[in-house]
Amino acid sequence: MDESEELERESIGKLLLKFSIPAVIGMLVNALYSVVDRIFVGRGIGSIALSGVAVTFPISTVIMAVGMLVGTGAAAVISIKLGQKNVGQAEKIIGNAFVLTIITTIIVSILGLVFLDPILKLLGASAETMPYAKQFASILLIGAVLQNVGFGLNPIIRSEGDPKTAMITMLIGAVLNFIINPVFIFGFKLGVIGSALATVISQAVCSVWIFRYFTKGKSLLKLKKVNMKLEKSVIKEIIGIGMSPFTMQIAASLVTIIINTSLAKYGGDLAIGAFSLINSIIILILMPMLGINQGAQPIIGYNYGSKNISRVKKVLLYSAIANACISTIAFIVVQLFPVQIIRIFNTTDSKLIDLGANGISIFLMMFAIVGPQIAIVNYFQAVGKAKYSMFLSLLRQVVVLIPLILILPHFFKLNGIWMAGPVADFVSSVITFIFIAYEVKNLNKLNKEILDKAS
Repeated sequence: MDESEELERESIGKLLLKFSIPAVIGMLVNALYSVVDRIFVGRGIGSIALSGVAVTFPISTVIMAVGMLVGTGAAAVISIKLGQKNVGQAEKIIGNAFVLTIITTIIVSILGLVFLDPILKLLGASAETMPYAKQFASILLIGAVLQNVGFGLNPIIRSEGDPKTAMITMLIGAVLNFIINPVFIFGFKLGVIGSALATVISQAVCSVWIFRYFTKGKSLLKLKKVNMKLEKSVIKEIIGIGMSPFTMQIAASLVTIIINTSLAKYGGDLAIGAFSLINSIIILILMPMLGINQGAQPIIGYNYGSKNISRVKKVLLYSAIANACISTIAFIVVQLFPVQIIRIFNTTDSKLIDLGANGISIFLMMFAIVGPQIAIVNYFQAVGKAKYSMFLSLLRQVVVLIPLILILPHFFKLNGIWMAGPVADFVSSVITFIFIAYEVKNLNKLNKEILDKAS
């Protein structure tokens, strides 16, 4: 059975396991980039350096957002095209995606380097943390293209039906980062520069691997020069779907800026450092759910493209249940062991540990209901309903969370910042569930029409 045709014939449970397990492993490994950076910086350099690196998190997020704009959008469109048996158009999309990733990332890098000082001040860098933040951010921006070529093309490997290779490519970079990071920090005494270099070098190796896969490897789709001429219609299709995850990442950066500003006011540099640790844990928890999303996306997209609605609904249900299990387990672990979790990053600064433990307990108080919401947003993205996906993505990050971060600290000080998280989770989840209830009704209606025509 052809790998892409398997998407419409194999049982949904087996397919989701086949595609999601490698994706979950890959996403967890990818999350370890930021976690490893923070562990080695926190333990090897100190809490102020950790706060400096924490300030740069929105810059990393913007770089990643550009990769997601093109890569995730292209992957979703390719899945639908393969479902329609249109391999030629799928190859045109990957060629355009490759060039578009390079161009957009270079623009972001240049702007970031030119305006680095004012950007870091806006992000909350103090006189004490600025040197560390500037060193770390400069290296990341210089190496951004090397990062995003791999990050942008990796989802396409999964879309063409090869989840294992997609996982291996991410494993290569993460393992290298884990090896190189301590060597540069402790061995060569390079400080935060060493940590940033380790990240860029490991991601560059990953990008080279992926480029080779699409040119000389066993890929179904090939990266060809003839398809690298940018076409307006193809770009519009890619960005139309990719805009949702891109907007979500940009919103996350905006939220981080606002949170850092509030944290600086109500808790100082240590509170910013504490939130960076909380953020690292959240990312680590989110990655398995995003991995399930990545596994579900090509199955949903392919079957939606071939109008197999019953399979589409089943993938949505299974992925929502799987994500619910993960978010519930994460909630329980965080509430039972907040101190132990924060001590992974730093064992000597008791104030940092106390701030982080209290913050993570409150911030993730409603996290159990987040899992299904993430699966639902992914569904809308996978079927090409970018407007719904974008709205639901922005709902928590912008519409609900930002006003709460600005209002609640006036009444509850530092705890008000942490309280904004669970309130936003609850409100956005309820609205998302209402959206999917209407969507399922529409799917049932569409399925009936298809069956009536067939009979």
